[in-house]
Amino acid sequence: MASILSKPRPEPDWDLVEKRNSIERLKREKFPLDIRDELPELIARGYEAVSEEDIVRLNWWGLTHDKPKVGTFMVRIKVPGGLLPPERLRAVGRIARAYGRDEIELTTRQGVQLHWVRLDQLPEVLAEIEAAGLTTVGGEGDTVRNITGCPVAGLDPAERFDVRPVIEAAARFFFGNRDYSNLPRKHKYTITACPAQCSAPEIHDVALIGTFRDGEPGFALRVGGGMSNTPRLSRDLGVFVPFDEAIEVLRAVTDAWQSDLRYRVSRAKARIKFMVDDLGPEGMRARVEERLGRRLPDGAAPEPEGEPEHLGLHRQRQEGLVYLGVPVPAGRVSGTQLEGLADLLEDLGADVRVTRQQNLIVGNAPEDRLAELRAGLRELGLDPDVGDAYARSVACTSHRFCNYSVAETKEKLVEVLAGLQARFGAERIAGLRIHMDGCPHACAQHWIGEIGLQGTTAPSPDGHRRLEAYDLTLGGGLGPRAGIGRQILRRIPSEELEAVLARLVEAWIADPTAPSFGAFCDARTDEELRAIATGAPAEVAAAAEEAATGPVVRIPGVLLPLTDGADRIEVAAGTVGEALAEVARRHPRFGEVVLQGEGVAEAYLVVVNEEDVRGLDGLATRVGPGDEITVLVAMAGGAR
Repeated sequence: MASILSKPRPEPDWDLVEKRNSIERLKREKFPLDIRDELPELIARGYEAVSEEDIVRLNWWGLTHDKPKVGTFMVRIKVPGGLLPPERLRAVGRIARAYGRDEIELTTRQGVQLHWVRLDQLPEVLAEIEAAGLTTVGGEGDTVRNITGCPVAGLDPAERFDVRPVIEAAARFFFGNRDYSNLPRKHKYTITACPAQCSAPEIHDVALIGTFRDGEPGFALRVGGGMSNTPRLSRDLGVFVPFDEAIEVLRAVTDAWQSDLRYRVSRAKARIKFMVDDLGPEGMRARVEERLGRRLPDGAAPEPEGEPEHLGLHRQRQEGLVYLGVPVPAGRVSGTQLEGLADLLEDLGADVRVTRQQNLIVGNAPEDRLAELRAGLRELGLDPDVGDAYARSVACTSHRFCNYSVAETKEKLVEVLAGLQARFGAERIAGLRIHMDGCPHACAQHWIGEIGLQGTTAPSPDGHRRLEAYDLTLGGGLGPRAGIGRQILRRIPSEELEAVLARLVEAWIADPTAPSFGAFCDARTDEELRAIATGAPAEVAAAAEEAATGPVVRIPGVLLPLTDGADRIEVAAGTVGEALAEVARRHPRFGEVVLQGEGVAEAYLVVVNEEDVRGLDGLATRVGPGDEITVLVAMAGGAR
């Protein structure tokens, strides 16, 4: 990979930020939270007349168009810690049935999202959500997103202490707070005292992890995790945060980041993980303590222990009560199901919690009514025994709704798991964790899946069409074996995917020394895994997976019509400009829309390895084999 060296940069000011970053400019022109007051005017003008700038501002209320100019919106509802008592569950189900074609998706942030909501329905939908005690504010946009935690907080006997009061206090403070609604980019907190650290602190912007110091409860602090094109695991800052100082420390971390204009110049480099890259954990700790005006006690994050999914049946710390994990394949349920579940839970005196793995957990169920609970769940089409692999596997929203996705994920995940379960049996694949994304943004976190799949395209055998395909990463994980997956194969055609995965699973099952698929991958080289996956000798498999000979231009899903469906285009070029010109030569429509004179049209951004080319040498920036040039829609507010 070529070395991309930035030109010496002066300290940025707001003029430079607004010149380079169109989202920062639109936030300064009109504060995004204020767009809700303009909904009646937007409705009167009609969907087609709403500017892209105002569509982006609607993100701050958890709203985005399902795809550009299709006329409907996704509505993302925040559920702090994932807890939904029956009355809120029933309200969500009713709203989905009335406005969202009875469809609901559970999210990897323990929330729920609806689709198909028309612009003219938004005021009443938001009002009904808020009447149920829920909110959409900050569901998207440059804000503090839904705050996650262990879904069985307050129930599990092994929990170090109950963190729900901290999650609730943080939600009250940050959600809709104008001081934290103009951040450089989205910002994700998790707060947990679960021994398994099930809420994935490794991939959060900021994580508070429950621990003790001299018998007093508090938190370790990790900062700088995240996925997308440049995955990072968060770093332990080596401090102890007293229990009652949690909100103050969250503010200090966030303020240290949001006040530094270097992380506002380029959207591609705006997340807090890049600040941690620049400063290191010690430097980040110093910035936080400077904000606090004092040093924090030294501390360290505890090691995670146990299974993170909370599957199956468990006794609670409350006498006579149990909680039960309920797999939800691909995280899809109906409003009708949730309304029925609310009735069942109300009768039992129970509640439900949404998990990071897009499942449900029924909590506070009377142990002596367990048979009734199981029967009721099955009657609703929520089988608690459908198979653990379904519960451990995750898929993103998919190209049905998302602007960026180039491949099917939810249907494909269910199809693949059904095939593997039929071939090997539910028990044999119970520990398998598959994460499937439709694009590089990694909303389903394919980088940390034991099997990670990212949607792409491949040419048809005759070369006349682009076919749905997937890139394969193996060996990612969280917890005791936290790590980023290794890229093994590219462009596996959709119809061949199950056969590739079956060869890998069969080899894992045959290995008595590998207790998990992740451990199986850890014990093998990339070449060995590639040979197993392809069913070819190692030297043949290695030859088939040739290294890039030039830079690669990545095209997001929304721009695929300009490149005849090609999302990853390898070119022979020495500069960014030469690379884009070659794409335009092969796909003239791309050149007509994206290129303008000697530069790039204002509606688009170009980044190289996550660096905005305007901060480098523009289109003259040198590139080489392995460099990735990504073309982005400057104003896009897609479902990320």
